[in-house]
Amino acid sequence: MGLVRKFFNQTRKPEGFLGRLMLSGMSFGHASVADWAMSLLNIPEPLEIVELGCGNGRDAGELLKKYPGSKVTAVDYSPLSVERTKRTNKKMLEAGRIKVLDDDVSNLKLEHEKFDLATAFETIYFWPGLERCFENVKKILKPGGRFMVVMESNGQDKIIQWFKKRIDGMNTYSEEEIEKALRAAGFSKIEANHKKSIGATWLMLLAEK
Repeated sequence: MGLVRKFFNQTRKPEGFLGRLMLSGMSFGHASVADWAMSLLNIPEPLEIVELGCGNGRDAGELLKKYPGSKVTAVDYSPLSVERTKRTNKKMLEAGRIKVLDDDVSNLKLEHEKFDLATAFETIYFWPGLERCFENVKKILKPGGRFMVVMESNGQDKIIQWFKKRIDGMNTYSEEEIEKALRAAGFSKIEANHKKSIGATWLMLLAEK
């Protein structure tokens, strides 16, 4: 495997030196789409938020800023991401507003019916079976809780297909496929938002338990 391919494969589960480089790059690569999605999140302040796939911790920090009365539980199955998220949000960690855990969305160990909002920024590409993972998310949400899925591509763009060929285990999904999996998992009232960007169409789906 060439160096470039090895680097891009760090998007799935960052580890080692290349993983640290990838996590640093995420601050620039995904910030715009994450901020766009959060600007559309017009719901009452959630008491408990879970961020699934916290990466470098940047988006968890932005959620804490958007909702100053909320607490965030950030999870990732990459120990390196857990470490980086703790460091990125050190002050909020010390203040007790964020917890960072090593956990896997395919087998979540989080308390059921605890969270008002779950977020998944640029991560479902690597979830092993959307419907099963979405069912796990539904279990940890309170009745009426929301689940926000954010993607930098609608699954049809050429750029995402380019990445798919170079990243092992990566799947791409259309809006219709994601919505179908959400409904099969028991979610309802699904709202979709789109934004044209350079070479891609951003997508944000908000579903209710």
